[in-house]
Amino acid sequence: MEDDFELIYGSGNIYRDFGRPNAGLLQARAIVAARIIGILDERKLTTREAERLTGVSHSEFSRIRNAQLRRFTLDRMITILGKLDEDVEVDVTFKPRHALQQEVHA
Repeated sequence: MEDDFELIYGSGNIYRDFGRPNAGLLQARAIVAARIIGILDERKLTTREAERLTGVSHSEFSRIRNAQLRRFTLDRMITILGKLDEDVEVDVTFKPRHALQQEVHA
């Protein structure tokens, strides 16, 4: 049987690949949220325990766990990481958009 699949390489940012506006910001928030979730899992913290530890509402941790990130700014999530005793270093790369589009379609 022959497969009718075409292999397409992504840009490394799924939001960009699907044409979402502010793709870089959306990916950055997703990466920070994943780290918050990872810390909660590593420490076996419930959202209530995380609230007691950080002062951040358990409902906010619940939203992060469920990837409901619309209400969160990137700086708010970095602040939450700080309250979980994590240092954050940010490295930003700038590229012209037209160069990215050419790479994705190449």
